[in-house]
Amino acid sequence: MSRMDQRRTAQRRPGPQRKPGARKPGGRKPRAGLLDRIIASVPVSEATLRRVFGWTFTLAAGGAAIGVATFFGVPGMIGTAIAEGMGRAGLRVEQVEVTGLKRMDRMAVYSVALDQQSRAMALVDLDEVRERLLRYGWIADARVSRRLPDTIVIDVVERTPAAVWQNNGQLMLIDEGGTLLEPIRADAVPHLPLLVGEGANAQAPAFERLIDAAPALKPMVRAATWVGGRRWDLQFVSGETLLLPEEEPVAQAALVKFAELDGRDRLLGGPYVRFDLRIPKNLVMRKASGLERTTAVDPDAKVQAEADKSLPRDAE
Repeated sequence: MSRMDQRRTAQRRPGPQRKPGARKPGGRKPRAGLLDRIIASVPVSEATLRRVFGWTFTLAAGGAAIGVATFFGVPGMIGTAIAEGMGRAGLRVEQVEVTGLKRMDRMAVYSVALDQQSRAMALVDLDEVRERLLRYGWIADARVSRRLPDTIVIDVVERTPAAVWQNNGQLMLIDEGGTLLEPIRADAVPHLPLLVGEGANAQAPAFERLIDAAPALKPMVRAATWVGGRRWDLQFVSGETLLLPEEEPVAQAALVKFAELDGRDRLLGGPYVRFDLRIPKNLVMRKASGLERTTAVDPDAKVQAEADKSLPRDAE
């Protein structure tokens, strides 16, 4: 063999170089990640899933942005700006129409309706207007509505005065339930029953039931005094005073009996100035001189005198 052939045999060609990280033939395959396994298990293409994930992230980010904007009042400011723009375009409160008022001052109602942060029709808080109106004693109920383009309509149900309440020298109109309506002057007292004393206004319904039990006496009663938070003294237009017992049913029965006695014996307008029915089955009548007469009030017998005696006046 020649020298040249020996060199060729000795020199071997280098094999192909492996790339870094390439596995050897027959080596293990790398394990797939969790996300890759989830994607492989879903019967849609990988591209579709990645688009779905991308849109989900985008929507979540958008929702978060809207939440932050809502927290800082951005939608409200946008809505307010739109409403203000509508107001400048003509949808603005220019008139207030009120129905149902007879006694209450209309200017108070107008003031409530127009006391708004904005006159734009869309920004007038109708519920708040109604709530503020119901704070007035005169107003039992109210309905507030819009009439485009520029009118607020207020329909009022007004309370009716049923009596005058006098307490600590102050006079106040009240309705049949005792709700305070408005103060009045002594020279402007209407022709209504006068309820006197602390808490007498709250007893207005009980007084109405009492006086309705004896309708013949109702036009003759000028005032009623609530005594000690437990019973009534009635003052008649003819000047006499009737002292009634405690407890409503007992007081009603006593008043009915007095009406019967007055219809039979004409007690009112006579010589007596005070009648006391606080003692069961007895009527004590007092003259201006202090002379008293005690009579039985047996419904089956006529009024009979039991005794005439002079007694000092007792103070209530």
